[in-house]
Amino acid sequence: MKRLGRHLDRLRACFARMPDPRRGSNRRYALADIGMAALSVFLMQSPSFLAHQRALAEGRSRSNAHTLFGLARIPCDNHVRQLLDGVPTAHFDDVFHALVEDLDACGGLASMRRLDGRTLIALDGTEFFRSRKIRCDNCSTRKRADGGTEHFHQMLAAHVVAPGRAQSLPLPPEFVRPQDGTVKQDCERQAVKRWLACHGPRCAALRPVYLGDDLYACQPVCQAMLDSGGDFLLTAKPSSHQTLYEYLDGIRTPTRRRTAGRGAKRRIHRYRWMTGLPIRDGDDALRVNWLEITSARPDGTVTYRGAFVTSLHVDRDNVVELADCARARWKIENETFNVLKQHGYHLEHNFGHGKDTLAAVLVILNLLAFALHTLCELAETLWQQARQRLGTRFRLFEHLRTVTEYQVFPSWAALMTLLATGGPAAQPP
Repeated sequence: MKRLGRHLDRLRACFARMPDPRRGSNRRYALADIGMAALSVFLMQSPSFLAHQRALAEGRSRSNAHTLFGLARIPCDNHVRQLLDGVPTAHFDDVFHALVEDLDACGGLASMRRLDGRTLIALDGTEFFRSRKIRCDNCSTRKRADGGTEHFHQMLAAHVVAPGRAQSLPLPPEFVRPQDGTVKQDCERQAVKRWLACHGPRCAALRPVYLGDDLYACQPVCQAMLDSGGDFLLTAKPSSHQTLYEYLDGIRTPTRRRTAGRGAKRRIHRYRWMTGLPIRDGDDALRVNWLEITSARPDGTVTYRGAFVTSLHVDRDNVVELADCARARWKIENETFNVLKQHGYHLEHNFGHGKDTLAAVLVILNLLAFALHTLCELAETLWQQARQRLGTRFRLFEHLRTVTEYQVFPSWAALMTLLATGGPAAQPP
């Protein structure tokens, strides 16, 4: 578990550099302890982790909060919220990038690469807070049918995904919120352009192909993806790309047919593609390549149809892989948002809203915990063995929470050895 320990040390250093709102007063807790205490709740998937560790330390003077997370003192929940409110969300960007780069350097990303070594980065927006009563200056607003005003928080998430892989790896999020000097309310398209300007150059070494829904398949966003050093593979619906589909009308496109699956899962996939089409009307329109996949049962019943535009070359040899990669966009919904909201991370739960950036900072720590769990699944042998022995993600974290309530472990290796083998780790002589 050395790689996990190294990133926890990096996070501790990151927390220690956070702006200190106390300005010299009330230094009972170090900022590093505040940040690590908040992270521990998400990493262990236990809202009561700190309370259990306080009780555990009463009879031993030490707890897993001290040995696993390096806390000198365990702060209370209110103190954690007070000192995290106001921390800039961009403060944690380097930690996300360092984790992905480290995983890539050790070969952990090799199984996630597609299209001759390219990295697929899915972009999508999601809400993580809504209320008619609680609000802050960073809330967006909308009117409801009954005349009431709803306040909400939304973020643009970016995750490394791959067809055939259950894992997704987070990159820094971009938050949709009121922007200084802008009259119009912020939106997802503006957020994705900010994300590309800020993080695209650093992600260029991954040779990214950006995946997204029809909202992003417009010339400004596509051009921003190209300018940042990446390519795009985006959903393109006929209703929002009339010019492009007018060019396709009446054209005999190249086709390919492929059969996959057996029995009830047998499907006949038909592919079409065309190159050099304008993405919009006008002489300055960006030229893109188009592909379509239609899946049907043997009796002809269509089960899926999707069309995409891309900056990548399309031909008979790669159209199948391109379609598979384009459909991997759904993994940010199924393998990320669904897991974060329904399977232990409780993304939509209000852990603390605050008056400034608290809600967003807590979401970032939740995403960092998710990233560290993914790192362990891809690169930590003991974690992989524990997952194989216990089966589901739910059972792994259930055991993780239970054993740390009763026993103090000297290291992550000792803890994961117990979960991987069912017996204690070998003690040093």
